[in-house]
Amino acid sequence: MKPLKIIETGDGSHTLFNEALNETYHSTHGALTESKHVFIKEGLSYYSEKKPDQKKISILEIGFGTGLNAMLTLQAAIEKDLEVFYYTLEPYPVETEVIEKLNYKSLFELTYQPYYNQLHELPWEVENKVVENFSIVKTTTGLENLSFSEQFDLVYFDAFAPRKQPELWEVESLQNAITSLKTKGVLVTYCAMGVFKRNLKSLEMTVESIPGPPGKREMTRGIK
Repeated sequence: MKPLKIIETGDGSHTLFNEALNETYHSTHGALTESKHVFIKEGLSYYSEKKPDQKKISILEIGFGTGLNAMLTLQAAIEKDLEVFYYTLEPYPVETEVIEKLNYKSLFELTYQPYYNQLHELPWEVENKVVENFSIVKTTTGLENLSFSEQFDLVYFDAFAPRKQPELWEVESLQNAITSLKTKGVLVTYCAMGVFKRNLKSLEMTVESIPGPPGKREMTRGIK
């Protein structure tokens, strides 16, 4: 397997380049900016603002990767006083020595920095409480084997792009993610491809094309 390369993105934050797939883990225009926009602003914040009385939010992430989305969600949970259960899929975990070279910790205030290493050091396949209001399960289970039913409020769909991992964006795989969502639950992703949006609509999702992060005109939000 070819090694992962660390590259600096447009906002100064790192991402990983997977040589085997010829694909980066985040936008080269800004890894941190992309994650904040797609998953926090248009996902978690959007959902919590729509349901201000709901303080317990369960999240399914497709693609733990570098852990950046999880880290930002933990920070948001603390700052917004939310109780978050975070279930994240990653069939191919990034090796510790690679994670340690990423500059993500330096992008957060000192009080949050220790949590980044902790997220990666926690054992897999069990629920771990990181802070009082943020618990996480990391699993190497693939989306094709997911079997939850109406458990999650929010899905972060952060798999590699459809042209690189097409099987994850097809109706059969998407069905597993949608089945796991509660009614009125929300799915967000950086992807805005027409075939993907049509697949969501075929699964009876209400689909919105909304402004994307820097370098991307649109992203997608689906509501069950």
